[in-house]
Amino acid sequence: QVQLVESGGGSVQAGDSLRLTCAASGNSYMRRSMGWFRQAPGKEREGIAAVNNGGSTSYADSVKGRFTISTDNAKTTLYLEMNRLKPEDTAMYYCAADRALWGVAAGVPAFDTWGQGTQVTVSS
Repeated sequence: QVQLVESGGGSVQAGDSLRLTCAASGNSYMRRSMGWFRQAPGKEREGIAAVNNGGSTSYADSVKGRFTISTDNAKTTLYLEMNRLKPEDTAMYYCAADRALWGVAAGVPAFDTWGQGTQVTVSS
């Protein structure tokens, strides 16, 4: 069993930066892939960044070059560094984990453990 707890969200201005943190606990085998997803009001949840034990990171085109995903060595903490934030980045951000080696393209169905989310609001 894996538990994920996100933090670090907030309200910022366009162009600002934020760093999200996801504290992970439980069976490390069950979180060989970890990722960040987001869901804006009225929209489907989408994957934006992922990292796995194979050393691979992947990003959605909408955040590539602005967001960076990283973990500590033990994968007990997952980070999402978000730079040059835009109003369209406004969403609830979720941390997710899975036992398989996924990339962000695998999408929501591939990840079986989720955190409760942290809200990011970017105003223009």
